Amino acid sequence: MNLVNRGVQRLLFSYRQVFLEVNLLPFFVVLGNWTDQGIRKITEAPARDKLVHDMVNKAGGKMQVFYTLGKYDFVAIIEVPKDDDIMSILLCVGSMGNVRTTTMKAWTEAEAAKIITAPHP
Repeated sequence: MNLVNRGVQRLLFSYRQVFLEVNLLPFFVVLGNWTDQGIRKITEAPARDKLVHDMVNKAGGKMQVFYTLGKYDFVAIIEVPKDDDIMSILLCVGSMGNVRTTTMKAWTEAEAAKIITAPHP
């Protein structure tokens, strides 16, 4: 194997190692329902959504919202740096009285595999 091929292989290995070791922001799955007030003021929902997006962005995170049929009216996938951030945002949103939420912290498959296969304390 020549030096160029070894250099390319080493570069690709280093890239993969760095890529796999990047820490992602914690994920939260938020299941939500409109309250009576929220459904009465449903036409204000896009403005409220923008407000929540702005709060998440200000905290250094990202959010994707899906409106759903069934038990929940919407599902949001939120990434924020700290658990405190999601708690603060959702308490603020809940205090407005338009939605009630259930929140679950989530891990990617790679993150879960690392936890599952780590030695127990």
